[in-house]
Amino acid sequence: MSKERARRRAEREAERARAMRANEERQARGARRRAFFARLVPRPVRVRRQGGLIARRHRAQNVVVGAAFLLVQALAWLLWGSPAVSFAVLVLSLLLVPVVVTLAFDRRT
Repeated sequence: MSKERARRRAEREAERARAMRANEERQARGARRRAFFARLVPRPVRVRRQGGLIARRHRAQNVVVGAAFLLVQALAWLLWGSPAVSFAVLVLSLLLVPVVVTLAFDRRT
């Protein structure tokens, strides 16, 4: 009886070993495939925000400039309903924003 149990246990262990080898081969093939496609497809560049004091200050200044720009555009539409005048204000605003930023926030570089 014990010889029979030992033989069955050996068969189970052999079957388990074959299954493990097949699983390992399948995982290795998948890893090789993923590595191959990872080499072909370029990774997207992760852009991270800078967290320093100067970066936070510039973000806050950019928000102020954007809000002022939108306010000027809204006032132009409200005060003069003409699309031609509003377009002229838009063009003038786009030309003057860099000048205002340079003068107001001392960004010369």
